[in-house]
Amino acid sequence: MGVELIDTHAHLDYPDFSQDLEAVIARASDAGVTRIISIGTGIESSRRAVALAERFPNVYAVVGIHPTNVTEEGLDFLPALRELAQHPKVVAIGETGIDYHHVPEELKSLTPQTDYLQFQTTDDTGRLLAEDVWKNAQADAFRMQLDLAEEFGLNAVIHQRSAWHDTLAVLSPYTGRVRGVFHCFGGTPEEAEEVRSLGHLVSFTGIISFKNADQVRVTAAAVPADGYMVETDCPYLAPVPYRGKRAEPFHTRIVAEQVALARGITLEEVAAASSQTAETFFRFQRSGRAS
Repeated sequence: MGVELIDTHAHLDYPDFSQDLEAVIARASDAGVTRIISIGTGIESSRRAVALAERFPNVYAVVGIHPTNVTEEGLDFLPALRELAQHPKVVAIGETGIDYHHVPEELKSLTPQTDYLQFQTTDDTGRLLAEDVWKNAQADAFRMQLDLAEEFGLNAVIHQRSAWHDTLAVLSPYTGRVRGVFHCFGGTPEEAEEVRSLGHLVSFTGIISFKNADQVRVTAAAVPADGYMVETDCPYLAPVPYRGKRAEPFHTRIVAEQVALARGITLEEVAAASSQTAETFFRFQRSGRAS
């Protein structure tokens, strides 16, 4: 039997794959990628991920609201998301989390009369603090999705960008109740250990192959064997030698090869460890779920 890998984070529902999805999945299978998890970023995206999981036996779905989509979705997404979470091939909630990297320009011009996401925060002069509203909305959506994950006995796929402390502040009360994977992890070994000490995982993408990604390689070498998974985040972050092109699930093998180089072990060892971790985290074999 050859190497078997799991792409734990792909966006197969994106338009980038609309013309050749079957070929994309076939190439992944040829590269030893036996399962692909398609990640939702909003309600409609999550519905498409579920439809893909129904269509392809080796595709599974994660449903959720990406933090940068919270303003668009609003905070009334829970009934629709709860319905999606009941599908037998939904294996986690997400991607959810907090992202402060880009502050939408329109938030800066909100007035105190604006009913924005049904949430208002005022400063001492009564002016609406648009950035606080935006941050609080993300935190609220994050908590709602963590609550839903706990309700359904699922784990969470976490997106964090420029919001490390706030993300951990929201997540910490769920310790022992919901596990998370910090996808596309680019932090230090110390940050990875902080995540692991709370019971969570990290996941590595094609960034590990980039010339300027020494920190990612150092972290990949330091994380315990049961503390990481591999992913592509396709269509983003294609690894070298495909950098700048559309990433695909078959690139999971390249990511795993780079992790193996960083750790000084074989591809087979990385595949075995990361796939076992994914099996446990996403609970493919849990009762009533397709396998």
